[in-house]
Amino acid sequence: MNLANLKKIRIYVSLVFFVLTLLLFVDFNFHLAERFSEEILFLQFIPSLLSFSALITFSAIGFILVIVLTLLFGRVYCSTICPLGTLQDLISLFAKKISKSKSYKPIPDYRKTKYLILSLTVLFFLSGLITGVLLLDPYSNFGRISTHIIKPLLILSNNGLSSLFEVFNVYLFYPHEIKTINIPVTIYSFGFLLTLIFFVVRCGRIFCNTLCPVGVFLGMLSKFSFVKISIDKEHCSSCNSCTRVCKAGCIDKSEKELDFSRCVSCYNCFTVCPSGGISFKTSLKDKFYSVGNKSSRRKLIKKVVTFSALISAISYAQNKIVPKSRSKVAVNRQNVVTPPGAINTNHFNTLCTSCHLCLSACPTQVLQPSIMEFGLVGLFQPFMDYKTSFCNYECKICSDVCPTGAITKTSLAEKKLIQIGVAKFIKENCIVETENTECGACSEHCPTKAVHMIPYKKIAIPEVREEYCIGCGACEYACPTIPYKSIYVEGNQYHKKAVLPIEEKIDSNIDTYEFPF
Repeated sequence: MNLANLKKIRIYVSLVFFVLTLLLFVDFNFHLAERFSEEILFLQFIPSLLSFSALITFSAIGFILVIVLTLLFGRVYCSTICPLGTLQDLISLFAKKISKSKSYKPIPDYRKTKYLILSLTVLFFLSGLITGVLLLDPYSNFGRISTHIIKPLLILSNNGLSSLFEVFNVYLFYPHEIKTINIPVTIYSFGFLLTLIFFVVRCGRIFCNTLCPVGVFLGMLSKFSFVKISIDKEHCSSCNSCTRVCKAGCIDKSEKELDFSRCVSCYNCFTVCPSGGISFKTSLKDKFYSVGNKSSRRKLIKKVVTFSALISAISYAQNKIVPKSRSKVAVNRQNVVTPPGAINTNHFNTLCTSCHLCLSACPTQVLQPSIMEFGLVGLFQPFMDYKTSFCNYECKICSDVCPTGAITKTSLAEKKLIQIGVAKFIKENCIVETENTECGACSEHCPTKAVHMIPYKKIAIPEVREEYCIGCGACEYACPTIPYKSIYVEGNQYHKKAVLPIEEKIDSNIDTYEFPF
């Protein structure tokens, strides 16, 4: 095996990471994310870092392993683990298919720009503003692209196949409803993707080396890497083949030097160098390990093996009651409702990077991306949108899949008692009051019976027992009044604990007998 085969190994490993991460976001059957998100996202840098800062647990040390890998071999994270990096490689591959003569050119090191962006990102984060991380984190941007562009396209394709096969009485596919389309977020994700495509086609990996805070930080660490790619000037024939395939544009052909801090470890240069001038060297003895050195290859293989070992119910139907008149009292919600496990609004805003994995995995799709609900501090962060759906009483998927700890892990029993908000009843909007008509949709859908019906004008009207309410939003979603609901959930900035719902007693005096047949 020669060093040129390292590129093949990198491609295979990066595709595994890419496909598994993509499936987490586009799996509209809601199975993969709930079971394997923690394992798949273990090495994603920003989510792991935020999770560790909040929880300090062994399961959140993925970013530490990434740092160790960088100090050993350079930016393997950027070329192998980061899904946005692999997406850029796929874009580059497609661009080369269109333009056969496509080649890369040396790119200036925009040192002031990249360090300014990194410094501002860190400064904002330390000040409690996660906006910089939210907008530039490669994993979170990949998540938004997957959730708001790729997933809807896949669902539309699935629904088309469902309609087609149904004609032949074949039911391999069944249609899915798309509730995650949010126009501002979709526009942002699409704009980011187009910008990324432009950068890749014109300048290769300039996003990773200039705008991405993770890439710039790992680039700083890679200056101290134990094993580095370098140009052996004695063996270099000055053919410039390596320069034309370097996607980071970090090779100076005139000086025969390679800026390893900007190298993304794609190993393209190994595949084209005809003279063995591109080699590995260690920082201890500055010793070269070239393509033809068998002992060095065995050592390199051992390190690659070591590296590989480290990678180790859609909703209830709304009541069909149709109001005869429109409600008039506007809902005045003071606090946004955050998911169960968010602890409080500040904790959620500080740690959530808007990757939208929880949004994509939510079976009822009650989690929707915010625009200004949290202000600029929480741009695109998910919130509980009860106009779209409600929180399933028997579900805790969002806490299982959150990679940053913004939504902390809870058991189902704990989740059922987390009061994320409290239902508020607006009597003036209720059709029991305005139309003297029986309804009870809110009570029927309340899983804790916090909303129950009491006698009123010879019929019944809702009453809220706040101590039992968990703020799931089933009542608000089921309420038929328009444009303003007669019952809504007011969010708790600090989540509280609800009282266990009272179990209804069954009359034991009911006569029971066996059927005679």
